[in-house]
Parts: sequence; structure tokens; C-alpha cells
Amino acid sequence: MNLRRFYLALTVFLTTISVYSQEGLPVYSDYLSDNYYLLHPSMAGAASCTKVRLTARQQWFGQQDAPALQTLSINGAVGERSGLGAIVFNDKNGYHSQKGLKLTYAHHIMFSRDNVDLNQLSFGMSAGFIQSQLDETDFELENGFDPAVYGIVQSASYFNMDIGASYNFLDFYVHATVKNALASDRKLYTDREPVNLRRFILNAGYTFGDAETIMWEPSFMFQLVTQTQEKTVDLNLKAFKELDFGRVWGGLSYRRSLDGAQFIEGNSVGDQKLQYITPILGVNVKNFMFSYTYSHLMGDVKFDSGGFHQITLGINLFCKPEKYHCNCPAIN
Repeated sequence: MNLRRFYLALTVFLTTISVYSQEGLPVYSDYLSDNYYLLHPSMAGAASCTKVRLTARQQWFGQQDAPALQTLSINGAVGERSGLGAIVFNDKNGYHSQKGLKLTYAHHIMFSRDNVDLNQLSFGMSAGFIQSQLDETDFELENGFDPAVYGIVQSASYFNMDIGASYNFLDFYVHATVKNALASDRKLYTDREPVNLRRFILNAGYTFGDAETIMWEPSFMFQLVTQTQEKTVDLNLKAFKELDFGRVWGGLSYRRSLDGAQFIEGNSVGDQKLQYITPILGVNVKNFMFSYTYSHLMGDVKFDSGGFHQITLGINLFCKPEKYHCNCPAIN
């Protein structure tokens, strides 16, 4: 790989990854592992159980200082119409790392005549505290000195908020969330860092079929970063089946950026958009959940041939004795 191709690899992949890692909790495909609360604060306490989820994600095995992310989340209902949640996360990408805590309150309005027919409108807000760090202790300077490099671990903290709304009606759902709704003056790298880290997310899906045979759930997610006007789309399909010991499920997710990067290849100019495909496997046994996802990057120019691995462990607590009468796995 020559220098131009290597530069494009960093542009195509690290642009998305580093932008995600610098704006709070990254947006990957972990929401498909029964973890919509990671993206949408309005889902706190919306389900019939209190949900605890632990995720670990590792990119590019074999590469030193490759991006890695760990999250721990819990959310559940409080009273008849309220929900609370909390997320802690640790995100590392080379010399950059960040740790964060989000606390969530959600309010749910039920339009059903009883407690088993799902017709619920939800609003949620998360307040987040994030600390970002830049480790300059191992920087190797060509001339031995650079006035922009202090040779220490620099850190900066900032506060932000996510707001969102969800509507769950029987087998249909739609979520809309604004992440990083506030301007955040961090100034970790330069005095000209963008303060607008705002991201809009629209997510919708529908389930049909019978879980004792096969239940299907097609869905999509659209993202827009306001500062850079980056746009990405996820197209997803999941399948569920009930067995004697519990529920098994799997799916396939395809993410594509609507923005591309040009590169020189020989005597011609090529164009490539960030895109990857993610198969998902999961199983629910009693109140426990386990899932594994693997994301494979597509395209001619890649930083590494390895993909992104993620494991999610979960447990459901304090479940309601009677669940909603719908094909709604994220709620039931």
C-alpha cells in the first residue's frame, strides 16, 4: 500500500471512528443486541423488565492501540409512567481515550385501554459527563521538540445532553434522538475544535410472523452529523425463533455512508464510501441474554483485513408478570 492509499484508508475509516470517539458514546451496531437504550434515552424503562447490558467491542485484532469500547448500562421502570437509566463507558482509540457517565429520565404515556396492549409514547433525556484524554507521553518527535506537544497526558471534561422520543404501537416502533444537543467547548487538541457535536438519529422497524415458527424484524436507522453533514444509513433484518430452552435470534445489518472519499489509483481517480456488513447471533435463556456481532469492512482500500468483534451480556430483572400482547422483542 503506497502513501496515498494509506492516507485514504485513514480518511475513510478513521474519520468516522475518530469523530464517533470524540463526541461521547460511539454509535455502532450494538443497539441491535437488544440495547436500544444505548442510543435512545426515551427507551429507559419502556420495556417490561429492568435491563442490564454489558458490551465489549474490539477492532482490528493484532493492531497495536486499535479502537476498543466497553459499556455498562441499566434501565428500568420507576412507578407507572417513569423510567430511569444509567450508562458508563470507556472508549480508547490510539492515544485518545474517553470515559463517560450518562444518567437518564424518561416519561411514558400509555394510550392503551389496558396494560397489555402496547400503544406508548415516550420522551427521554440523558445528562452526560465525559472526560477526554490525549496521551502524549509516548510521542516520538523527529527534532526532539514541538511547542504543540507537552509530553503529558492532557485531559478535558465537558457536559452534554441527549434528548429523544419513541413511539411503540403493537409491532411497530419509531425512535428519534438528538445526541449531544448542547454546544461543548472542550479545547483538548486545539483552540479551534468544533463545539457542535450534534447528531440526529431516526430509527424505525416492524415485526411480523410468529416466534414459535419465525418472527421477522426489518428496520433502518438514519444518522446526520450537523457539523460535517455526514450521513449514514443502516438497513437491518433480524429473525427470532422460540425453542424449548429459550429464544434464538440472528440478523444482518448493512451500514453505508452517503458521503465518499476520492483516491488516486494508478492513472485514474477512484471513489469509495464507508460501508460494512454486520452479522449478529444471539440467544435468550430464562432472564439471561448473550450476543455476538462481527462487522466486516467492504471496499478496496482498508486499513486492516480484520473486522470488529463485539460481545454483549445481559440480564433482565424485575419483569412484569404479564407481558404486552405483541411481537415486540425490544419491549417484551
